[in-house]
Amino acid sequence: MPSPRPLAGRAAGLAAVLLLALGTTASAPVVRPPVTGRIEGLVRETAGAPVPGARVIVLGTAISALGDSAGHYRLEAVPAGAVTLRVTAAGYGAAEGTVRVVAGSTVRHDVTLSPAPARLEEVAAQAPASSPEQRRAAKSMAAHDAVGGISYPPEPWRYRREPGNTEAYARIEENRFLAAGAHPISTFSIDVDAASYSNVRRFLTRGSLPPADAVRLEELINYFPYSYPDPAGGHPFGVITDVGPCPWARDHRLVRAALQAKRVETAHLPLSNLVFLIDVSGSMQSPDKLPLVRRAFRVLVQELRPEDRVAIVVYAGAAGLVLPSTPGSDRARILEAIDRLEAGGSTAGGAGVRLAYDVARENFVDGGNNRIILATDGDFNVGVSSDAEMIRLVEQRREEGTFLTVLGFGAGNLKDTKMEQMADHGNGHYAYIDNFSEARKVFVREFGGTLVTVAKDVKIQVEFNPARVQAYRLLGYENRMLAREDFADDRKDAGELGAGHAVTALYEVVPVGAAPVALADDSLAYQSVSLRPSARTSPELLTLRVRYKTPTGSRSRLFTRPLVDRGGARAGEDFRFASAVAAFAMLLRDSEDRGEASFDQVIALARGARGDDPEGYRAEFVRLVETAKSLAAPDDCPVLTDLRDDSSLPRPPRPSASGPRTCRDPGD
Repeated sequence: MPSPRPLAGRAAGLAAVLLLALGTTASAPVVRPPVTGRIEGLVRETAGAPVPGARVIVLGTAISALGDSAGHYRLEAVPAGAVTLRVTAAGYGAAEGTVRVVAGSTVRHDVTLSPAPARLEEVAAQAPASSPEQRRAAKSMAAHDAVGGISYPPEPWRYRREPGNTEAYARIEENRFLAAGAHPISTFSIDVDAASYSNVRRFLTRGSLPPADAVRLEELINYFPYSYPDPAGGHPFGVITDVGPCPWARDHRLVRAALQAKRVETAHLPLSNLVFLIDVSGSMQSPDKLPLVRRAFRVLVQELRPEDRVAIVVYAGAAGLVLPSTPGSDRARILEAIDRLEAGGSTAGGAGVRLAYDVARENFVDGGNNRIILATDGDFNVGVSSDAEMIRLVEQRREEGTFLTVLGFGAGNLKDTKMEQMADHGNGHYAYIDNFSEARKVFVREFGGTLVTVAKDVKIQVEFNPARVQAYRLLGYENRMLAREDFADDRKDAGELGAGHAVTALYEVVPVGAAPVALADDSLAYQSVSLRPSARTSPELLTLRVRYKTPTGSRSRLFTRPLVDRGGARAGEDFRFASAVAAFAMLLRDSEDRGEASFDQVIALARGARGDDPEGYRAEFVRLVETAKSLAAPDDCPVLTDLRDDSSLPRPPRPSASGPRTCRDPGD
């Protein structure tokens, strides 16, 4: 391991960013009397149920907040005196009320919203991306409109980016069906990230369907806890495999392959050397960014033990050390440093990452949890800024034994692609924090998995038996696919598994004898595939192989498990719920392979598989599906405003409960 480098002697220019972050002078803190207070409360509908994602605005100011999934909201730094709040939420009428704020205090103010019918133009402005056929129809309509004077309302199936929105998502090309005879091997890296689910929730609670590429199917499935047994034996995780019916294709089967990491009590976790790397640039000023970051990290600090250590690095126009490595026993000092963080300036992300790794190296704990936790909207625009440069930097420094967790915040300029790649290459994971409840989930309920890795470079390889399987496709994991030879190559990086984390993968399988499906590639030009006699007589559907390394190891370990489809048995609640989530993701993506999936089917399936839901995650999922259904299905099809001879003019498609469909002509 490289020898530590002292931090002394860094450029004096860093003092400016420290003063900005701490809001004080270098010699002594400036104490100002409080002139603001806070407002918090619950937003409910008239029946008493919480309204998730409500927007609360202090009229006449730039102060606003978004409610979490439980309807709770919190407004910070509200001027003392009487203020007027305006509360809005998709599907509800707006409400206004006056609140008297007391300086230095928190005022409770609950709000009740009454349901209101959604207007077609509101739905039309926030719908998912169209299929190629729909885009061609739209172009045809646009051309006809320019010549024939016929006008249409906005395309209701299309997600529309608001002016100034620079959010970035990597394009997803969905996995297609592969013939088991020509392609019997499927290999991929695990992914325990769940950022896509909370990001999708953010879109839906704000009254908008998400863009298709923001929906990563595997991350939606892996957001939820499942009742997997604790691992037994010498491996740090257990393997669960089973087969069940496919809800959206009746003659197909679903295969589930899951890993459950061992759960570790907080008291038994290795010592932590943490560096909080916090973006305090100007883009982090909004309430759903730096104010939420402060609340989230306060929660994490409460979970630390006295012997754990925390340092805080910030970056804006430059990068600086706000808090040197401090023991968890000095909690008040850590919290004070967090509370003084303020936003302003440009974003020197690369300098911040370098400094954070330097601080982590100087306080390195052998055998401990050495980790940087980056909180940002991902908008790096000064210094090292390209994805490739940032990834190379993270890869170089991870070899020192310091892992990187990335937390995304805010809306409008979220750089999802960059943050996901940084976490992947930094041997960590990526989460998106859309509200305070999600912060508690990541830092309290999943504390061990967030901070401690039990296995790294975890790869899964499935070999299908062509005597039993005609074709298959992996649901999700498109950006985690590996070549067949990568499985045994210990130089190939793959995903990490944290303490208590679970990862679930689903394959849609077309059994031999079922109706053929369209294949991505179904022919070989110069060879034929022959089966061993044992394959024809074997009841095995597939063989699952898993490779992984210990957190400090360099050589992988392998174990293998066959799977037999015995049929008949009813799938368990976890299996059925995971299949409901997969169907929901396909509907949001308008997948070509969604088959008979519909929002109504997803709702019924999820409700029937709700089971033990102590945190309410599955109940919240049902509400989100209901929201998506209402956003995707306007009451009326678009109509022509100038009726002429339009028999050759394609009708705009209409989203429905089962996905985008075509409107019928009045005479049909």
